[in-house]
Formats: sequence, structure tokens, C-alpha cells
Amino acid sequence: MASTKNNLHVLFEDNHLIVVNKKSGDIIQGDKTGDTPLSDIVKEYIKDKYNKPGNVFLGVVHRLDRPTTGVVVFAKTSKSLERFNKMLRDKTVKKTYWAVVKNKPEKDIDTLVGFLKKNPKNNKSTSYSSEIEGSKKAILHYKIIKSLNNYHLLEIDLETGRHHQIRCQLSAIESPIKGDLKYGFNRSNKDASIHLHARKIEFIHPVSKESICITATTPKDVIWSACS
Repeated sequence: MASTKNNLHVLFEDNHLIVVNKKSGDIIQGDKTGDTPLSDIVKEYIKDKYNKPGNVFLGVVHRLDRPTTGVVVFAKTSKSLERFNKMLRDKTVKKTYWAVVKNKPEKDIDTLVGFLKKNPKNNKSTSYSSEIEGSKKAILHYKIIKSLNNYHLLEIDLETGRHHQIRCQLSAIESPIKGDLKYGFNRSNKDASIHLHARKIEFIHPVSKESICITATTPKDVIWSACS
């Protein structure tokens, strides 16, 4: 069902949901940069495809950081938005991420538990080993699924969804993500991306009740190609 139009890579679409493969640099919603958000691009795509007059409804279900790539779900109806938000709260949506790191974690498979506190001034989170005021518990599970000469590919399942959680928690075990200067990698990627990719999402469709599993291809670069 994947299609590309207006530089938009659509992975799945029906009357209720549209799922796209986000590129690095895209922002999900408008911010102070004034750059055109992905939500507006998707609205324009829907408007053009179906010749819709007037405003197009599009609900933002979840977000990815600007330098991150991969699966993003949008709701095309208020009913599907409300139901999908409930599914996220109930933790019945399974999201799988891929991350490329240079420093191999001590364990091939592990669960990371930390207490993350966001600093809004620099838009960065810090992980603490025990709870402090204003922190939120963060849990993720990872496993190494491939090792290259200089890099390692981790598959990550989130149990919680905190600000910059994967980036922060991997940095806390001294395995920052390739290209992620903010969280301790030694140099940036040329295109300002980081090697964090929302690889897969699995859920029961909020309206049809079908089982849905959507996988997003990785960006085209040497490291991702070696990992895929």
C-alpha cells in the first residue's frame, strides 16, 4: 500500500488513518521555526487526492523528534483520533525502534530503567538512577540485532514514552546514537539526522478492529543499508 506523492511516503491509508514514513528534518507540528510541518503536508496530500474543499481534519496521534525517521500515524477522523489516543494510554500499541550506536552496550539484551527529567531551556532530558523531583520513570527494552565493523544496531521496545527517552537512556549507558550530538555522540551526521528510526508499529485498528502491522524502510545511507 506504500506510495509516494509530493515527496510524502505513505505506508498505509484508509478512511480513518494515514501512516507515513517521516524523513529526518520533518517536524510533526508547527513550531517556532516556522517550517512547514508534516501534518500540513499530509493535509495537502489528502486535499489533493480527494479534491476536498475547505479544511481537512487531521489529528496528530504521536510525535517523533525532528532528526528521527520512521513510522508516524495521523487520524483522519475525530473518532479514530479519540480511539487511538485511548489505545496509546492503555499501552495496546506496540512500537519498535531501531538505533545505531558506536559503543556496544555491555549486555546484548537488557531492560533500562531510569528517571528522566526534561530541561525546557535546552530541550534535553537527563536520566537519573533514582526518582528526583519532576522526574518521570522511563523503561525500555533493547537487544543487539546486528554488529557491523564500527557500529551496532539495536532493536528497542518502549514501555513508556518520555521526552527523548531512547536518546537519553542510551546515552546514559554510554552508547549514544550515531549523529546525536545533543546526547553525546562525537560528531553530527552530514544531513543533521540521527540514526534512530521508528521501524514498526502494531495495533488493532480503532474502527475496523483488524490487526495492523506497518514497517517503515530505513533511510538510504551506507550505515542503514548495511543494517537492513
